[in-house]
Parts: sequence; C-alpha cells; structure tokens
Amino acid sequence: MAKIELKEVAHTYHPQAEQIDYALKPFSITWNDGHRYAVLGPSGCGKTTMLNIMSGIVTPYSGRILFDGVDVTQKPTASRNIAQVFQFPVIYHTMTVEQNLAFPLICRKVSSDIIKKKVYEVAETLNLHHHLTKSAKKLTADQKQLISLGRGLVRDDVSAILMDEPLTVIDPDLKFRLRRTLKEINEKYKTTLIYVTHDQNEAMTFAENIVVMDHGSIVQSGIPQELFEKPHTTFVAYFIGSPAMNMYSCSIENNKIKLGQQKLKLDYDLNRLKSNNIKLGIRSEFITLGQDQQENTIACNIKNDEDFGNYRLLTCHFDDLEIKVKINRKEQINADTISLHLPPDKCCLYENDVLVN
Repeated sequence: MAKIELKEVAHTYHPQAEQIDYALKPFSITWNDGHRYAVLGPSGCGKTTMLNIMSGIVTPYSGRILFDGVDVTQKPTASRNIAQVFQFPVIYHTMTVEQNLAFPLICRKVSSDIIKKKVYEVAETLNLHHHLTKSAKKLTADQKQLISLGRGLVRDDVSAILMDEPLTVIDPDLKFRLRRTLKEINEKYKTTLIYVTHDQNEAMTFAENIVVMDHGSIVQSGIPQELFEKPHTTFVAYFIGSPAMNMYSCSIENNKIKLGQQKLKLDYDLNRLKSNNIKLGIRSEFITLGQDQQENTIACNIKNDEDFGNYRLLTCHFDDLEIKVKINRKEQINADTISLHLPPDKCCLYENDVLVN
C-alpha cells in the first residue's frame, strides 16, 4: 500500500484553447495508506478524471502525483502498482472465472500454490466460489462485475484499489452486502480503497472520509457526520441528505435572522456578515415539535404527511415558504397546524453560499 499525494493537480482536455476550461481545477489532496475513501459528486464533476490521473491513464495538465514521496506523474500505469475497477465490467470472456481472477497474479509470475489459495479466498469473499469453473461469458452482469472487482482484490501488493462506480449493474441488496465486504477487506488487509460514486448512500455507508466534488473542484472533505451536520457550502447541503437540507434566503434585523415574517435568534455574531446573500439551513432531522411561546418556534400549516415506516415526513408551509421535518411515526398530530422549533445550534448560516463559522 502507499500514501498517495496529489499536489496542485489540474487538468484540461483542451490545453490549446485561448481560455483554459478546467475539467479539474487546481487542488491538493492526500490519500493515507490503508483507509477507505469515497469521491462523491454529480456526473461530469471530475471524479473519473481524478481517478484516471492517479492510475496513470491520464497525465495531468499541471501538478504532481507522489506515491510514498516518489514522483510518479510521468510514469505509466504499469509502474504505479494500481488496481482499477471500472463502471462496466472488463473481463476475458474466453476464460473461466478462476482464470480471470488468477490472470493478474499469473502476469506477475506468482507461484501456482499462492495463486490457487488467493483466488479461492477472493472467490469465497465475493460468493463466486461455486462458479470458478464456469465460462465468464455465461454469467450475469452483476457476476461479471464481481469478477472485475475480484481481479483488483486478488493482489496483495497494490498501492491502492481505485473503483469507478463499480456497483452500477448490481442489485441493491447485493450492493449493501458488497459494501460491507469491501469494508471487511479494508479492515483485514489494510487496503487503500478509493470509491467513486454519485450515490450519497453508497458514499456515506462505505467511506471513512468523503470528498465531495462539483464542477471540477473539491468543495468539502470530511467524515460523513461533518458533511451531514455542517456542510461547508449550500451545494453540499443540497447534495447530502434525504430530503435535502431546508434552505432559505433571509435577512438580518435587530441582530436576528428574519425568515419570512419570523425572527430567529442564532448562535452567530451577525454583525460580522458583510453580504446581503444570506441563507439559513437546517436538516429536517433536527427540527422538533415546539410550543407556541418557545423561542425560535414557527407556526406552520401541514400540507403533506408521509409515512416511511421508521419515521414520518411532514411537509409544512409558513408564510410563503416550505419546510420539511422528520418526526416519530407514533407522534399524535390532531390538527392542520403545528409549531416547529428550530434549535439554534442545529442551524447553519451561509454567506455567499459558504458556511459562516
């Protein structure tokens, strides 16, 4: 395994253009040895470009890539000791499952005894051990992807395993079990895993650390709890969480936040704010049922009440604004109106779409 550092890396696919259009804007990041990472963002944000730069498929327009302090920026993929799993399975249809899994080890002239042991171990982990003698072309799409994933796992000497949306063709139940398996592999072998996805649930349930990207930039990096509770930008607030964070344009009046016709007292020094572009955000999970006279309580009309089994999601209106709140499904509500309490310590304030600390 290796510590991977990207230092002031940037990339454009049109370097001769008069005005550079960056697919990846200049950034620096370190992937520590033996950890689980997710790179999360919408399609076209630069996730795959970043992965391909690390593996050597793409040479960056500028910046350096270091593996354990050694500059590999100009080195080919074969010299980087990287295993990469792509979105769609890349396998050899003329080979059996066993031959596919063994191929990376055969290329490295590993002894047959070790190959047999390692192939069976990985096949058992991925529930492929009953298919080892089958032709790969006869397998289902999800089984083929498992073979592709297994070829990345079969080697013990890789610097990192890079996975570009590897579970796209796999059914939801198997996705859950495979993410758990990958976590167990990481804990057992201390393999560095970097997992690209546009699915926040995959990222939040798999990674120790999540890198969120948008329009070629890293907008936030942190543990799942940080991204959920204190998103650094309004983009992260919208992108993480289901439903997205409640977000409102607001103004300041008498050192309080004015939200519609409501006034809220927050744990911020509002005198520091210089812009008129102020927004207030709060997760639906952190809103509680309140009392009419309680501070930071707003009166709402209930427009929709959805039961999700383990919680209910209320969609409410106050003034001309909509607010969503998750409540205990056993909560008794006997009217069309409700009072909601917005705890000051759970509110996030944004100036020009960036979190105010």
